[in-house]
Amino acid sequence: MGALAWLIIPVVAVLLAALWAGWAQRAPRATGDPASLAEHRRFMAAMERTTAGSGAQGDGSGR
Repeated sequence: MGALAWLIIPVVAVLLAALWAGWAQRAPRATGDPASLAEHRRFMAAMERTTAGSGAQGDGSGR
């Protein structure tokens, strides 16, 4: 019985490792959420507007 347990433990470990490897290598899902992508574009545009002129001012308030 002890020999059977020592044989089953590595077999189960290999099966679990194979399942995990298959799950880890799956293709990522496509997001395709147009509302989320539009929100991200608006965010990026706002960030570009707020940082566009701040470096050329030179007023020293950036500390």
